Amino acid sequence: MDNSSGVGVIDKAAHVLDALEAGPTTLAQLVAATGLARPTVHRLALALVHHRLVSRDIQGRFVLGSRLVELAAAAGEDRLIASAGPVLMQLRDATGESAQIFRRQGDWRVCVASAERPIGLRDTIPVGTQLSMKAGSAAQVLLAWEDHDRLLEGLQAARFTPTVLAGVRRRGWGQSLGEREPGVASVSAPVRGPSGRVIAAVSISGPIERLTRQPGRLHAEVVCTAARVLTEALRKTSD
Repeated sequence: MDNSSGVGVIDKAAHVLDALEAGPTTLAQLVAATGLARPTVHRLALALVHHRLVSRDIQGRFVLGSRLVELAAAAGEDRLIASAGPVLMQLRDATGESAQIFRRQGDWRVCVASAERPIGLRDTIPVGTQLSMKAGSAAQVLLAWEDHDRLLEGLQAARFTPTVLAGVRRRGWGQSLGEREPGVASVSAPVRGPSGRVIAAVSISGPIERLTRQPGRLHAEVVCTAARVLTEALRKTSD
């Protein structure tokens, strides 16, 4: 489908921003993702940095900038978070476990919404908590569909392997047993933005004693259903 607006510089800038949706990106990766000439991508990226629509991380990679967060707040809602409450509560009630949504921010994954199990032993992850991208089923999901270079970079020092991520892509969900924290199991599935990119992971987590050593067998179907509901909510926003 032709997404051209007829205003070339705006279309090219939009391509750059779309490419950054997946996470920190080098100039070479931006060139590959957009199909634009390297000087053009460099010029656009620096202009977007000037306007705070794009920023640089400590490794010099390009990331989405703080101005986008401000604009989203000014628009009155973040569609993912606005849709998350009922979905996470249904997921919590269906599984009996705490439910969360994670987004990637640089080298971290951040909990942006949660619904805690009300009583009993639970894995409590408050909104705003930063967790490693090197362990846990949500990290697996946020990394599994990255391009080859990002995948290799993300696997460095990770507690999961390329084989694990291949399984995540094949099944459409991830699980972990004590990766992030001893005794804690989790199941996660990808939430996709309107472009089809994985932009978040919806998860449940709790003690291995309850989730068992095969938590995906118990809960993958309902977690994937929650992810599809959130994906559809984001798709409707773009229609």
